[in-house]
Order: sequence, then structure tokens, then C-alpha cells
Amino acid sequence: MTLRLIQLSDPHFGGVDAPAAEAALAYAYEAQPSLVLVTGDLTLNGLPKEFEAARAWLDRLPTPWLSTPGNHDTPYWNLALRALTPFGRYRRYIGRAFGEAFDGGGLSVRTLTTARGAQPRLDWSKGAINLDQCRLAVSDMACLGGAAFKVIACHHPLVEALGTPVTGDVHRGEAAARLFTRGGIDVILTGHVHNPFVSALPFGDKHTYSVGAGTLSTRLRGTPPSFNDIEVEGDCITVKAMGWSGSHFTPYRTWAAPRRRATA
Repeated sequence: MTLRLIQLSDPHFGGVDAPAAEAALAYAYEAQPSLVLVTGDLTLNGLPKEFEAARAWLDRLPTPWLSTPGNHDTPYWNLALRALTPFGRYRRYIGRAFGEAFDGGGLSVRTLTTARGAQPRLDWSKGAINLDQCRLAVSDMACLGGAAFKVIACHHPLVEALGTPVTGDVHRGEAAARLFTRGGIDVILTGHVHNPFVSALPFGDKHTYSVGAGTLSTRLRGTPPSFNDIEVEGDCITVKAMGWSGSHFTPYRTWAAPRRRATA
């Protein structure tokens, strides 16, 4: 059985590349994936009109889909709202801010939130993760046995990827990554850096992969607007970063990674 995921990220409505976002939506319909995942930064400044545009786009995606918020999905310039109710608008327009789940067809997915409205450091764009929520996600998926393909989706890379122009700098990120490796998670899907990448986490059996998607916005960092087309067949995980040419998407870069063998 082949599983297929489409990972979209960082459309930043308010700064979206509209033709690319529209073409990505059409591609997702054509692909008929098992699931579409949107890994944060749906908006640019967390404004209601931006969330309305993002929701209209999400409503046109093939179902099922899940999303998780990014740091730009807080009220970016309203410091009081950002500190006190950082995900109020996200919940109103999009849905739950963390703990979304999908199980079915050999696939198990949990979303977690690494974005924060306020932190005890100057750069609030950086990430943090709750380890109790990580343990709960792993426990939930452990009930399905080792045969399911297990996915965590969040916004910030938990371990920094080499060559990316910005960092996630996630508090407790390495501890979470180690926990997910021990728990048999296959891939951790993230956004934030606006450049696609695939890297094996350097822990345990090295068969848990950090997979980053590019952006569908005009906020480019050296690579074209892009998204990930992920296929799982047999013992192989194939990730194709689909890059925007200005008129259509074509494979920009492709990775093939061995999947850990099922234990149950």
C-alpha cells in the first residue's frame, strides 16, 4: 500500500504568492493524498482578514486536512492579545491550536504547537514545545502498533537543519526529538525556515526524519515557493519538494530515505 501526504506550509496570507498557492491547491486535488498537512504561518500578521483568506483557501483543499499554527498566526502587532490570547483568532477561524489527530489507512498523525505568543526571551518568533504533550502524542500512536506510518506535525524544526537561513531555536526541541525517536515516529513535518530539507535525526536508530517544507509566500529565502509531496511505499520514504516556476510546479529537489522496519 502506498501512502501519500501533501505538506503545505507558510502561505502567509497577507503576503501570499497567490498564483503559487492556487496551483498548490490544484496539485493537491490531482494527487488525491491520504492527508494534507499545513505546518503553520497561515497568515502574515495574524489579522482577521488574513485568517479569513486563509480559511477560504483551506476550505478548498481536498479532505482530510490538518493544520497547526506558526509564530505569525498570533496577533503579531497587538502585544496584549499576543501575550494573553495568542491563538484566539486561530481557533476562531481555523480550529484547535494543538492536538489535532488523524488515524486511518495505515497512517497516524498528531499536531503539536511550537509557536508561542510570549516567551522569556526577546525573540518571540522562536519555538518552544511541551514535553507532556509530546509524550501523550507518542502514547496515542503506540496503541496502533509499529505498522502505522507515524507523523508529528509542528511549525518549528526541533533540531536545526544545516544550511537553512533562519533557526527555530526550540526550547526543549532536542529532548522532544529524542522522545519521538524512541517512540518510533517516522517523520516530523515542519515549516518556518522557508526552505525544504530532509535530515535523519542523529539519535537512536536514525530512522526518524525531520522534514521541512518551503513557503507559498513571497517571503523567499533563496529557494522558490514550494511544498512537499511525500510518498511512503514499502521500506522507502520519498520526499519531493515541488518548486514554483512562475507558471507551474516541478520537482525542485527529491530525497529518498529508508523507513524503519515495522515491529508489529
